Amino acid sequence: MTIPVAVLGSTGSIGTQTLDIVRRFPDRYRISALGVGSSREVIAQAIEFRPDVVAVADPVAAEAIRSDLPSGVELLVGDDSMATAAESGDVVINGVVGFAGLPVTLAALSGGRRLGLANKESLIAAGPVVRRVWEASGAELIPVDSEHCAIHQCLRSNEIRGRVTSKDQVSSLVLTASGGPFRGRSTDELHAVTVEDALSHPTWAMGPKITVDSSTLMNKGLEVIEAHELFGVDFDDIEVVVHPQSIIHSMVTFDDGATIAQLSQPDMRLCIGYALAYPNRLDEPFGAIDWASLSRLDFHPPDREAFPCLELAYAAGRSGETAPAWLSAANEVAVEAFLAGSLRWVEIAAVVDEALQQWPGLVADSVEAVLDADREARLVASSIVSTRMGT
Repeated sequence: MTIPVAVLGSTGSIGTQTLDIVRRFPDRYRISALGVGSSREVIAQAIEFRPDVVAVADPVAAEAIRSDLPSGVELLVGDDSMATAAESGDVVINGVVGFAGLPVTLAALSGGRRLGLANKESLIAAGPVVRRVWEASGAELIPVDSEHCAIHQCLRSNEIRGRVTSKDQVSSLVLTASGGPFRGRSTDELHAVTVEDALSHPTWAMGPKITVDSSTLMNKGLEVIEAHELFGVDFDDIEVVVHPQSIIHSMVTFDDGATIAQLSQPDMRLCIGYALAYPNRLDEPFGAIDWASLSRLDFHPPDREAFPCLELAYAAGRSGETAPAWLSAANEVAVEAFLAGSLRWVEIAAVVDEALQQWPGLVADSVEAVLDADREARLVASSIVSTRMGT
């Protein structure tokens, strides 16, 4: 009997790689739902996989797609369509970008489904809201990104399930970072970097926004907040180390001094397959290492002076409530301005810092409160960017 899988954000990187795995295991999985914002690429996916439903958030795009979908495929339209589509799967892969992925996360968890989560905003911006739904439902949440998937695997070595508490003998989590394209550069050397420089990631092929975040180390800072929400470990016990080879994806150190690490070549299909097959594993290797050719593994601390976004993320995480949502929104505004040529790379952190200082202490007691914080932070950050452009 095949397992129904709902893939939301099906035309993005996580979505297409999920479909690649399902393609390889047709006797184990079937696609029950596909979801997109507006991409017409979902038509070809629907023809190949014949899902029960296709969800399209943009009503105009949905009408343009409707007549090209195979007969028998139900079309869901609008902002709530992907959350509704999630109800069709026993396993939900959330690869939706941005806040649009939050309803998918909440729908999957509240329905008790296994959620393969690749949507960072769900936990970074709305962690307290998601946590309440997750804990109430007892659903399985399997992180689908290299660092948190690695930690999840390492924790299983100690027979830990779900959220981690102090009694679980965990001393610290160690998140590894490639260091991005500017690894090793001093503060002075970073003043003249260009958009093209920032988009030249040495390891991963990603979208522009997350690639810039990697260059500032904001992406790693956001992952620190995500690790706190996923595993319940205090921020003081979450460490970041720069590991240029990107072979060790993260580590867990236990109270007795033992450190368990997860190693593989960079391949997101390993993480996706882990979520699909959990608690088992797929019998096809993704990211297997050729040990004869692996010559070295290097580690060094991040330069927090040259890359202040990492410390800003720790500060927002420690503040809690809507501070991470405020941080994330301000960062998005700053990165968009940088990509548009309106802001220098070194000013990204300055804008986020100034915006974070204006966080009014809003409580994250509902989805609406998180969305309000996001909107207000964007207005504040946009005003700061405009002021900088005028000077």
